[in-house]
Amino acid sequence: MAYIRTVRGDIDPRELGITYMHEHLYFLPPQPFASQDPDLRLDDPGAAIREVTWFKKAGGNAIVEMTTPELGRNALVLRRISETTGVHIIATTGYNKAKFSAPWVTNHSPESLAEDMIRDLLRGMDNTDVRAGVIKASSSLNEITSTESLVFTAAALAHRATGAPISTHTEAGTLALEQIERLTAQGVPPHRILIGHLDRKLEPDYLLAIARTGVYLGFDQIGKEKYASDNLRIEMIKMLIAKGHVDQIMLSGDLARKSYWPSFGFGNGPGLTYILWRFVSRMIEEGIDRAIVHRLLVENPARFLAWVEK
Repeated sequence: MAYIRTVRGDIDPRELGITYMHEHLYFLPPQPFASQDPDLRLDDPGAAIREVTWFKKAGGNAIVEMTTPELGRNALVLRRISETTGVHIIATTGYNKAKFSAPWVTNHSPESLAEDMIRDLLRGMDNTDVRAGVIKASSSLNEITSTESLVFTAAALAHRATGAPISTHTEAGTLALEQIERLTAQGVPPHRILIGHLDRKLEPDYLLAIARTGVYLGFDQIGKEKYASDNLRIEMIKMLIAKGHVDQIMLSGDLARKSYWPSFGFGNGPGLTYILWRFVSRMIEEGIDRAIVHRLLVENPARFLAWVEK
């Protein structure tokens, strides 16, 4: 029997609906980063509820919330947002890149880190009964540091113990193939891996090489024109579809700044409605069939996020 683990409990994959695969709703970086960049603090549950309510009105039904413990993950806040809005939230265990996580990971073994991940997945996070539904592992720009290597090994161990899917952070899209090699060499099937932030490195040959491994590809910087135009994102999505990889593509915005959320004030954007109200229509205008859009936003997430009882 397959199920998806959300902060309100397990659901049938058919209940998931339209899903964003990499977002942050409550996010508190440690010092000195919080003081250096106050825009990076998503610290208002009320604003998150407003933003997620607008997402729901736009047709959205589920969000994978990728905040890890060292960045202020708060299980009870996530459950409150989900209960108030009716949107399914899938929470995360694991760690972000070494810039943030090294103090939490140093001097730990992969086995002890995996034990923590397994506890988050099977019992509850942050001394609550709210359980995570996905595992996170991360790398730095063109480098997998020693502490990040520990996390990748721990993520593989936790996956093998639970069957939970693994969603990664790549810095600017780099080292995707190296991440895949590490995880698959430790027993993680490619179809249980989602490589994040690949629309930071929109190179056709690179994207095709990743797709041919069988993993999922995260186009999760949608709306961030400072990195690449959405037109180019759509062009690369169309290329991957034409090459037979439609069932491996998933979408999101990774809007982890106050300035990305209209709910934090007039003039901010693009907000959680952008993909559903703007990007989807642009995909359709560019010739991507509505049925294919449904696969990217509904069917692919439901298949990837589903656990099968061991």
